[in-house]
Amino acid sequence: MTPGIQIRQGRPEDCQALLPLRAALWPDCPMEEHASELEAQLTGKSPYPFPTALFVAATSGGEFIGFLEADLRSHADGCDATHPVGYIEGWFVDARFRMQGVGGKLIAAAEQWARELGCLEMASDTWHDNEGSIHAHLALGFEVVDSCVTFRKAL
Repeated sequence: MTPGIQIRQGRPEDCQALLPLRAALWPDCPMEEHASELEAQLTGKSPYPFPTALFVAATSGGEFIGFLEADLRSHADGCDATHPVGYIEGWFVDARFRMQGVGGKLIAAAEQWARELGCLEMASDTWHDNEGSIHAHLALGFEVVDSCVTFRKAL
């Protein structure tokens, strides 16, 4: 773990500093949409019916180097359907700080949050070709429970 890295829940004043990280994870989303979603989440005004949390990783100098967005779901593939499940909606660590334990610390914070809300499992997903994400999930104890190709056809 890189010395001096702190993990904490996001606060409303973090919105602007988190925008570049969120845009790096989801580059196809307009910046205005990132800002709107972050503001809603960080001020507790998320439109989702289940609890959400946003964890940030910051250096001792205050530079944000990663984040994790989590929520609760009523179910997730491969999980016990009789309990809510914590779900990782987005997880990003700046490339300069990868493979140093930052991502694991973000996951641990989200897992603790989910445990406190009665969850027995944590779930996540990634694209089938995102080898870095797959490797990171497996290294942190996740197991693959399903693989799917989704189709659509305009009518």
